[in-house]
Order: sequence, then C-alpha cells, then structure tokens
Amino acid sequence: MLKIESNVALGPRTTLGVGGNAQHFVRVEHATELSEALAWAKQRALEVRVLGGGSNIVVADSGVPGLVIDMALRGVQIQNHGAEVELRVAAGEPWDEFVAASVSRGHQGLECLSGIPGRVGATPIQNVGAYGQEVAETISQVTALDTIKSTLSTFSAEQCQFRYRDSWFKSREPGRYIVTEVSFRLRHHAPPALRYAELERHFQRSGIAAPSLSELREAVLQLRREKSMLLDASDPNGRSCGSFFVNPVLGAQQFSQFLERAAGLGNLPQYPQSDGRVKLSAGWLIEQAGFPRGTRDGAVGLSTKHALALVAHSGAQASDVKRFAARVQRGVLERFGVRLEPEPVFWGE
Repeated sequence: MLKIESNVALGPRTTLGVGGNAQHFVRVEHATELSEALAWAKQRALEVRVLGGGSNIVVADSGVPGLVIDMALRGVQIQNHGAEVELRVAAGEPWDEFVAASVSRGHQGLECLSGIPGRVGATPIQNVGAYGQEVAETISQVTALDTIKSTLSTFSAEQCQFRYRDSWFKSREPGRYIVTEVSFRLRHHAPPALRYAELERHFQRSGIAAPSLSELREAVLQLRREKSMLLDASDPNGRSCGSFFVNPVLGAQQFSQFLERAAGLGNLPQYPQSDGRVKLSAGWLIEQAGFPRGTRDGAVGLSTKHALALVAHSGAQASDVKRFAARVQRGVLERFGVRLEPEPVFWGE
C-alpha cells in the first residue's frame, strides 16, 4: 500500500542541499506502486515530479506543489549477445554502482561516466556525458510510463532523439513520460574509450599506453575528485549540482561574432562538431568573463576547483543560487554575447 507523506523536506534529498518541501511525497519501489501513485495524483488533479538522486535539480525555497515520486525501482537483467551484452536496468538503480559493476564484469561503454551521481532513469533524459562519452552511444531502448495515457511505451535510441545534453524526453515532451527502465548495449572486454585529452595526458604521465577498463575508471574518479566533482560530505565544494551550465554550441555566424569578442585572449578551447557548429567551454567563458574559481556572493559561489560548479555554502537558499547563476549568465552574455543555459532543472517558483 502506498505511503503518501505530506510536507516532506526536499533540500536534504538533493546534492545542492537547498529548497523547501514537497506538498506530497511517495517512495516507489515497484512498478504497480508507480501506477497507483499516478492514479492518486490524477484523482486530485496534482502535478507529478520524479526525484532520482537529486543531483540535477534546484528546489525553490517555497517548495513544490503536487506529488513528488522518489523513483526507487531496482533490478538489472543481463543478456549475452556474442561480443555484446544487453543490460536492462531499472530506473532507480544508483548510476555509479551500475557503472562500477559493468566495469568489473569487463563490459565496455560506460567507463568514462564513472563518478556521476544520480540514478539510471535520469541518464537518457539529459543524455548524460563526460570525458568523451555519452549514454546515447550505448542506450538501445528506453521504457517509460506515459502519464497522460497511463501506458508503458518503449522508445528506440533513434526515437529518443539524443543530442548534446538533450533528448526527446527533455525538450519535446518534458514531464509527460516517467522512465522506468533503460537498456544498454555494451561490449565484452573491448578497449576503453580513451579519446579525451585530459585522460590521455593522465595516462601519458603514468606511462600506461593501453589502460584497462578499471584503470580508466579509476583515472576518471581521480580527475573528478580533484575537481570536487564527486559526492563527498567533507569537501567544502561538495554541495553542488556538478556542472551548472551546459557547454554552449554555436553556429557559424555566432561563432564568428564570438571570435571577434574573444580576440587577444589566446588558448581558446573550441571543439568543432560534426554538423559544422563549434562547442565552447562554459567554464572558460565564466572565468574569462570575470568570475574566477572561488568567486563568492554571500552563501553561494563558484567551486575553488572548477568554475563550472556553483556551490551552496552554509546558510544558502535556492534564491541565492538562482540569483548568483543569473549574475554569471549576465556576465558571460555581456562579455561574449553567449548565453549559458543551466543544466539542472528548477522546481517550483
């Protein structure tokens, strides 16, 4: 039987640690409970939000109306297909535990995504990526519950319309579908994906020409730790959403205008894309716009180790986070003519 709670604090359930209460809250551990929770909310005309690991949301100080569902479906099914293996993973599985288990089994395809907080169900929505790898490369299908029709639907990778930090679920039908299961297609004992310059330099310094999957995972964890991008309660930079802004991707004309504004700065990080656009480093833009690492405004500031992470210090509120993020956005826009888009989702007013 569902246990619906009222006025449940959401801040402690997020990595940023700010925000008010959920009007109603329920933890869902079985598929039938998910359907029951949606029916309960529908009968009361309540909006529904899904909470995973809380690593990609900013909850308003006033809280959020409606029903918040804590997605806790668990389970992993493995099927071998020759040189490949398919893993059907429930949405509530902790992401990094799943990645660690895959690496330990010699399954290649997720190793560069080590150390990312959250749960499996959130990864296709954002098309999670890091260190030269994205989940779009290995997702074969996504199963989701349609909150309008109350039916399960299965989406192929093509139907998910994955793009850089985006998907059909995020930009086309936001909030309509609740991911219940994600299927990944990984390779048995294939070489790890070593195609990110920072990782390549790490192994050059280590004298390792052909790292194993486990060695690459450990390298990613080390790099993330050095940037305070791992969950660590003892880290003064620890209360964050990780990367707060998406690296902007510019078309040819906008990139040309940007180069004019950036003239003379030198060492400009730029990453040409297959469609002719160019991706820039949001962290670089932030620092060059006058916000060095460690910049602080009251109880909120930038990480001392990574300009892309906004940190909530003791006493911070969601309004402080929102105000500081807007200040950074304005600074980058005025300096370079580039608008930074937040990566986390804002809940409530």
